Amino acid sequence: MVTPGARRDAVAHVCKEHDVSQRRACAILSVDRSSVRYCSVRPNDASIREAMRQVASERRRFGYRRIHVMLDRQGIVMNLKKLRRLYREEKLAVRKRGGRKRALGTRRPIALPSRANERWSLDFVNDASTDGRRFRVLAVVDDFTRECLALVADTPFRVCV
Repeated sequence: MVTPGARRDAVAHVCKEHDVSQRRACAILSVDRSSVRYCSVRPNDASIREAMRQVASERRRFGYRRIHVMLDRQGIVMNLKKLRRLYREEKLAVRKRGGRKRALGTRRPIALPSRANERWSLDFVNDASTDGRRFRVLAVVDDFTRECLALVADTPFRVCV
């Protein structure tokens, strides 16, 4: 029981089912009697809600702040916090845009080579000597035989394209 409305319903249920007074039900459930007897004095916001829904349906990408500006232009002036509450109660929300487009379907796996020298793989390997000088090695491997065809090492190794 979190909301006052839920507490009021619980007190009414206890009063009806167990035939006890409202005072006794409030004492059992630890609810203030003033909150049970409270009658809302909030004005009817049906016209504001309808105007807000109208603007939101015309402008799908407008959030509650832009709707507030549009309603101000129509002559409906209200507190931004009230408009935000009504906006949430009407379950109006700007739809999130889709993420980046990805490839559809499943990708075809790379075909395995059926003979030697059909496909080679290249890879750079980095290391450093004991004196701290770095060097790189280009390794060329045949994918079918898994044989290392070449190892090219150099300290300032640069690739010219």
